[in-house]
Order: sequence, then structure tokens, then C-alpha cells
Amino acid sequence: MAMDAITLLKNDHKTVEQLFKRFEKAGDRAYVEKRDVVDRIIEELSVHAAIEEQFFYPATRATVPEVEDVALESLEEHHIVKWVLSELEKMDPTDERFDAKVTVLIENVRHHVEEEEGDYFPKVRDELGRKALSDLGETMETAKKTAPTHPHPTMPDTPPGNLAGTVVGVVDRVSDTVSGVAQGGVTVLQEVIARILRTKKPVSSPSGSTVARKTARQTRASAEAAVEGAQRTVRAATSGATSTAKAAKSGAKGTATTARRSVKATKTTAKRATTTAENSAKAGVKKTAATAKRAAKRTSTAARTGKRST
Repeated sequence: MAMDAITLLKNDHKTVEQLFKRFEKAGDRAYVEKRDVVDRIIEELSVHAAIEEQFFYPATRATVPEVEDVALESLEEHHIVKWVLSELEKMDPTDERFDAKVTVLIENVRHHVEEEEGDYFPKVRDELGRKALSDLGETMETAKKTAPTHPHPTMPDTPPGNLAGTVVGVVDRVSDTVSGVAQGGVTVLQEVIARILRTKKPVSSPSGSTVARKTARQTRASAEAAVEGAQRTVRAATSGATSTAKAAKSGAKGTATTARRSVKATKTTAKRATTTAENSAKAGVKKTAATAKRAAKRTSTAARTGKRST
């Protein structure tokens, strides 16, 4: 049987806590190690937040009474954490605020984990049976393989928008299948909720089923808009890449033309300089010869005059 959803998330929490402790133990000037640890933290938390937002939060909100408030609070905590992660991703570890920002991140995440493991998870485990949690865990484990590894604080964090946003995790490979990925994510969530409702423990209140039906209706109604938005994003990215490639090609062509002109001008200048040098040399030789000839003539004349005098 697959690992249940709560065990999966707790294991993620343990992994991140180990990274936090590594950072806290690093020396003040251990910049390379700190950069490496923070990059790992960014990746782990980005993937973890994505699978919670895509499946755990919406599925449990639809099937477990009394978790609505804590789920919404968790989403807000995720939002804050992702903004801090996005800032740390661009910050140099030698920055005077780097350590302070990581410390604030660690404090926020530890508070978030404490609330989830102390309040949210127990309510979910009490309400759902082992089969439902295992089914949800299997879905989340699969989702990890395509989850974004970087923070995206401006993207939707609830279905169906964040299900279409799954393409961010594999944007280099799914430009032709965005619609299928997004619609598939919506369908998976609907199926997970339906299976949980069929396999969960008997509920004391019909509110879970009511919320589930409402969530399913909202998900279906919004799926097309979410998919269209994802398609627009990919089209814009493709268009931007094409424009960049054309600009680069044009720039390279212009640079090559300028280089050829520069080489041609250099050759012309060099040729002129050579001709001038040769002409100057010839004129100098000719002038020197003439001067030498005149000097020799004067010497010869002086010598004959001296001989006659003698």
C-alpha cells in the first residue's frame, strides 16, 4: 500500500527541518554551504507547497468538516513563505540581510508545521480511513514528479488555477500538451475527492458531501478558463522566445556585417600606410643619395684645389 498523505507530508517536514538545522550550524562566513542549503530548502518547500495546494488542501476541505479555517490559514502562510523564498533565490549569501531573511523563513515554516501536525493533520486522520489517505498519498507522490521546484508567489494556489499551473514544473517539455495537463489535473482532483467520499469513515455531518459537490461544480466550471490561461502563458512564452531568437539573429548579422566592414577598412588603411611608407622610404633613399653625391663632389673639388695649391 502506498504511503498515506499525512505520512508523506510529515516526511517532507522532517527533510526541511534537517536543512534548517544545517543552515543554523553553518559558520558566519560559510557562504557556499549556506547558498547550497538554501537552494535545497527552496526546492523542497516549493514542491511540498505545490502538492499540498493542488491536492491535500482542496481534497480535505471537500471531505473533512471543520478544516476550512485552518486550510485557508495554511494557504496564507504558504503565500508568505513563497515570497520570502523568491527573494532568497535572487539574494547573495554575503548580503547583510540574507541570514536574517532565512531565520524569518525558518520561524514561519516551523510555526506552520506545528499547526498542521498539531491541529490540521489529526482532524484529517480522524475523519478519513487508511484507504482514503493512502489513495490521496499516492496521488500526491505522483504529483511530486512534475511539481514546480521554484517558488511562484503570484500564481494561483487553489484549484483549478493551480492545477493548470502544474505546467510550470515541466514547461520545457509540455508546450504542446498544456491543455491535456491542466484538464488532467482537474480530473484527478475530482476523482480523488470522489474516491475519498466512497472510502472514508462514516461522517457525523453531511457538510463534507455538500462541500465536495460544490467544489466539483466550481472546479468543472473554472477548468476551461484555467486551461485557456495556461495556454496563453505558453503562447506568450513561445512568442517571446521567438522574438528573442530573431533579435539575436539580427544582432549577430549586424555584428558580422560591421566586423567585415571593419576588416575591410583596416586592410585599406594598412595598404595606404604601406604605400606611404614605401614612398617615404624611396624618397628618403633618393634624397640621401643626392646629398651623398653632392658631398662627394665637393670633397673631390676640394682635393683638386688643394693639390694645385701645393
